[in-house]
Formats: sequence, structure tokens, C-alpha cells
Amino acid sequence: MDFYGFYTGAVFDAYNWLGAHYTPEETTFRTFAPQAAGVELVLEGKVIPMEKVYNGQFYEISVKELPEGSKYEYRIRGNNGQVDHCDPYGFSMERRPDHRSITFDLGSYKFNDSDWMKKRSDMLKKPLNIYELHAGSFKKPGSAPDSWYDYEQLGEVLIPYLLKSGYNYVEFLPLCEHPSDESWGYQTTGYYAPTSRYGSPDKLMKLIDMLHKNNIGAILDFVPVHFAMDAYGLSRYDGSALYEYPSNDVGRSEWGSCNFMHSRGEVKSFLQSSANFWLKEFHFDGLRMDAISRIIFWQGDERRGVNSNAVDFVKNMNSKLKTMNPGCMLIAEDSTSFRGITTPTDKGGLGFDYKWDLGWMNDTLGYFAMPPEKRVENYHKLTFSMMYFRDEQYLLPLSHDEVVHCKGTIVNKMYGSQYEKLSQAKALYMYMLTHPGKQLNFMGNELGQLREWDEKRELDFFLLEDFKHKTFNEYMIDLNNAYLEHPAMYEEDYDENGFEWADCHQESRLIYAVIRRSGKETLLALFNFGNTVQTGYSLKLDKVTNAQLLMCSEDLKYGGSIAEPHELFTLAGENLICNLPPYSAALLSIE
Repeated sequence: MDFYGFYTGAVFDAYNWLGAHYTPEETTFRTFAPQAAGVELVLEGKVIPMEKVYNGQFYEISVKELPEGSKYEYRIRGNNGQVDHCDPYGFSMERRPDHRSITFDLGSYKFNDSDWMKKRSDMLKKPLNIYELHAGSFKKPGSAPDSWYDYEQLGEVLIPYLLKSGYNYVEFLPLCEHPSDESWGYQTTGYYAPTSRYGSPDKLMKLIDMLHKNNIGAILDFVPVHFAMDAYGLSRYDGSALYEYPSNDVGRSEWGSCNFMHSRGEVKSFLQSSANFWLKEFHFDGLRMDAISRIIFWQGDERRGVNSNAVDFVKNMNSKLKTMNPGCMLIAEDSTSFRGITTPTDKGGLGFDYKWDLGWMNDTLGYFAMPPEKRVENYHKLTFSMMYFRDEQYLLPLSHDEVVHCKGTIVNKMYGSQYEKLSQAKALYMYMLTHPGKQLNFMGNELGQLREWDEKRELDFFLLEDFKHKTFNEYMIDLNNAYLEHPAMYEEDYDENGFEWADCHQESRLIYAVIRRSGKETLLALFNFGNTVQTGYSLKLDKVTNAQLLMCSEDLKYGGSIAEPHELFTLAGENLICNLPPYSAALLSIE
């Protein structure tokens, strides 16, 4: 390892030296504990003293002919007494509540996805429809809360579902090892260890390989801001604040976890090596980085100012990750108005490919929660996003955060009766997929799920036995596949020519009209977000000689009331004459 680079925050492969490195002949254990008075390896109950190496801040021991899968931890004597810790660079861990690290041969699995890896890209000019997934609660093999498919078994049930449903990427909620199921992985103890809830590391590698074989990309939710406080983890690892801030004023997060001290070179090397580890060793195609607002501003509070050391860390990490992992995508979950999130680092930006558009999400869901009479005065909540959309490369999320903690599901956020809610949710999703930007939808939303997500239960697939939800799901499948098939819906997302408001001044009628273009086609999306039929609506379309209906949310086959939806639209000269059902959306091809 480049020790100078490690201390200065320039290393992206620290895991190749630190941690436990297994071969059948010999396994070498190394850990970084600069303030420790001494370190011992506790290996399958046997205590073995470790030797100081290099400058005395690292400890090392080699063990001959150790079986792969052996369990170990480090017994560290520091100013907080003697504490047993899992390996910060360990590649595998025991299933909670046990927490020892486990030896694993990182090179044992051989990927078969070279074609995918060569052609993958940031998808800026391609369709990107992401299915956000919690691996433990998509489907379960049994009824117990901790009944889980392993990674490979999950792939066998998940991949056919994704292919049918029209999603071409899956984003996993954090898979790094974590002690609490309820944290969903956002409070981490093993930054290099896939959670053992779903099997061994090679099983996860197999899952990624399976996804790639089916032309589905994989994104990992990555947590670079804070880590779990559990005593066996990173907290006060060598008896000192090695990874966290020494002061609780900035050292504790709002989630009761420890904040990483991003100004320390050793911490930078640890985190960026972890990010590179998942991209390089597991072939993830991208990282969605959580809580970037807490990196930009101290404690996420703009009034406390910019944390320039943390910002510089992200810039450098993103720049190098993109160089080292061609075609990978980096996504920021950020709620601030800080500029340049998706500007390249060589132009002064943070270097992400995408930023979650949380403003769009809040405005849109707020609009649909209103009764129609309130929407009239809030008509431009839905047009406001295009006032700032060109500032960044946005991704539109309806994520797990919106369907938990008494917020209600997406369908239940809609105003009105259950029938009206489902109708409006269908219209909402067409608005979402015809709005510029890539998309992310959390699992279960496509079912019209009525129960908030619970990590202890699988999705309510039984809803598909109900006609209303079955037809809702069929609509979502057709809409997603229309998105993948029509370049106008994705090819020019971030170009001026790709989007136009054909009409956004129908405040009293709650009608909106959107044009999407690519070099190959032009599409028109029409929306009636009111609760009454809008008859005789006329939209002038210059030089248009043909208009063909592609799909309508109120089609009878989608649980609507319109048996012949194509009859709702007539082209008279350059005027499209429309009769728009209540709470409806329609997608047309125009020439």
C-alpha cells in the first residue's frame, strides 16, 4: 500500500493490504490502530498477539493453513479499555446479532459479464428506469420477519419481475453489513462486507452477474456520511476518535450515529476505497450516495456553512471513481440548493452524474394531495420544476422515504375515493415518465400498494388478485415499457430541444400538455388533473399532420371507464380536439 497516500487521502485500494487476506497456504490479518496500546487477533476463540509493522500504527499477523470462513475479531487495548472490534476492512461478517468478521477469498468468484462491463454507461442519453429495492422484503420464502432469500435466490425471483415490469436498473438499499434490520442498512458496521442476512459475498457477486446477463444494471445505496455507534464497529476503534469527530457537536448525527471526519486522510482513504471496492470487486454499476447535504453543510444546516474539507473529499472521490470504473454512475441524494452537484469536477462541480429532484417530489405529491379546487390556485406547482430543471441533471424519485413513517403510500397520498386515488396515481406516473429526467420508483408502488412499507413483511402481491390493482399494475407495466421503447421520453432529457410545454395555462381546467422530442420521434402527453370531463379542449400543433394514441390511463383495460380511448382525440387541421376524462393522462405520437 502507498502509506503516504493512505495518510493524505489519496488511496483507493486500501482493502488490498488492510483486512484479512486469505490463501489456502496462509492468511494475513492487518489493521490500522494508531492510538492502541496493543492489538490481539481473536481467531475462533484463540487469542494471538499481533505485531506492529511499518511505523508502529499498523498491526499484522499471518496464520498458516487457516480454513476459509474462519471467524475473527481484533481485541484492541485503548484509553477506553479493552474492546473487541470487527475488522473495518473485513470482507464478510456473521449474521446479526453476532458480529465477528469472517475470512473470505475475494478472488474466488469469476464474473461472466465482460460484455456488459464494456458497454455500460452513465445512461444520460439512454433510458434509466430504476426499481428501488429492499432485498429482505421484496419477497420472502417464509412468514417470519427474518425469513430471507439469499442473494442468488433473490435474483431468480427478481429478474423475471424486473424484465416484465419494464425496469432496466435496480437500486439496492444499503447492503453493507448493519446490526439493525430497522435501519435498512443506513447505519453501517461493515463497509466492505455484504450483509450476511442474504448470504455470502460470492452469492452477491452471482446476483450482480445474473442481473448483467439479463441487461439489468445494479446500483448500490452507499452511506459516506455516518456510521453505527455499536461498540464492536468503527466507533472509537483504537480508543480514540479514529474515524469520527472528537467533539459531539459535529460528531453525532441526527440519526444517533457517528459522523465521519472527512478532513482526515485515513478516513478519506477508507471511504473512497470502500466506494471503489463495490464498483470494482462486485461490479456494481453505480452508487447512490446518501445524505449528501450533510457533507456539503455542517450537520446539513446551511446556516452553519459549507464543510469545505468534506466537499473537497467528494470532488476528489467522484473524479477518481469515474476514471477507475468506466461507465459507472454516481447519484447524489441531496435536498439543498447548492449549485454544481452534477457539474464535472474539472469545472468546479461535485462530479455526480445525477441529483435526486426532491423539490419535484415534494411539489408533485403535495399537488396530488389537494382537492381539485385547491389545485386551481396551485396549478403551477407542477410547472415550477422546469424553472430550475436545467441547473442540474436531475433524477425523479418516488422512493422508500415517501412510503414509511405514517406518510402513507403513493396511492394513498392522492385525493379522493379509492377509485379516484388509483386513477390519479396512473396519471401521476405518466406525468413522471414524460417529465425530463431519469426515474426511480420504490418497490410496491407499481402494485398500487395501500399499506406502508414494512421491512419485516414482503410486498402485498396478493393485491394483484383484485381487479383494481391488477389493472393498475398492467398499466404500470405498459407505461414503463413505453418509456423504454420511445427515445423521445429519455434521449434529450437534459437538452433544451427535448421538452416543451405545449400548454401550461389552463388553470381553471387543470389541463397540461407536454411535448417530448428526440431525433427519431415526437410525443405529446395530455393531462386532466381535475375531477370533471374536459370536452372540446383544443390544442394547436404546428405542422402536425398525424396524431396516434399510444396509451390512455383511463382505458377500460387499465380499470378506467373508456372503451374506445382513441375516439377521444380528433385532429382537425393543426388543432387537436380532445375530450379528456377526469383524472386522466394520455400519450400520443405526433408527426
